[in-house]
Amino acid sequence: MLAPDRILVAVAAALFIGISKAGFGGGLGMLTTPLCVLAFGAKDAIGILLPLLCAGDLFSLVHYWGKWKVENLKYLLPGVVLGVVIGIWLIARFANRGSSRELNLVIGLLAVAFVAFQVFKSAIFRAEGEFEPNHRIGLPFGLGTGITSTFAHGAGPVVSMFLIPQNLSKTLFVGTNVLIFTWVNWIKVPFFCLDQSVLNVAWLPAESLINLRTLKTSALLLPLVPLGVWMGVRLNRRFSETWFTRFIFLSLFLAGLQLIFNFDLAGWFGAHRTR
Repeated sequence: MLAPDRILVAVAAALFIGISKAGFGGGLGMLTTPLCVLAFGAKDAIGILLPLLCAGDLFSLVHYWGKWKVENLKYLLPGVVLGVVIGIWLIARFANRGSSRELNLVIGLLAVAFVAFQVFKSAIFRAEGEFEPNHRIGLPFGLGTGITSTFAHGAGPVVSMFLIPQNLSKTLFVGTNVLIFTWVNWIKVPFFCLDQSVLNVAWLPAESLINLRTLKTSALLLPLVPLGVWMGVRLNRRFSETWFTRFIFLSLFLAGLQLIFNFDLAGWFGAHRTR
């Protein structure tokens, strides 16, 4: 049984999926994985989140149906598949050792890197210049998307660096982003369901990332995703997201640092309460 504070963290993570899918909160979606890691541990967290992300993608896909540049898929997806295989292999290497420390470290580093990307992205995109997508550029970007999405469901910056220099309209950019991540997340599903007992190969985890235990947790959290979408739509209408987004980036940065350095926050608070 999870402690009440961890239950609250898990509920917030599921709501954030829906809110971010509604287009509110900038990097809010990236915050879901570090929060779930703090609640459930790295290996269970990424397995619990994937069905929720797939559900959230369906809501977004319906809303942006046809408002995308579909040819981006043929440039990115070959690299994505290879990246997912590499990501699963790396996760298996870490998880099969019986320690989640390496996974926590990678997810924490990706969270901090995401915040750094948001701070410096204007300079990055000026340096990139405009380009037409092609296979030569799409393969390494797809590879990076597959690896980072497998580890932390956090490939947003990689895909943004591929899409933004194409100078798409806002609607076309968001719709294309939705389409890409719908494909990426569903590509991950069969790999997340495999383990050594299924294929008997050493590069798979000893236990699948999506299993009966994680599916039960995903099912409990699933109703919060459409609720989050509903909240996100209303937040978009009523509030400016500038300061909210800054708060999210700060929260993401702090969560990333916690995963990297594994601060003993409970011990710190306990020591201060006893003084």
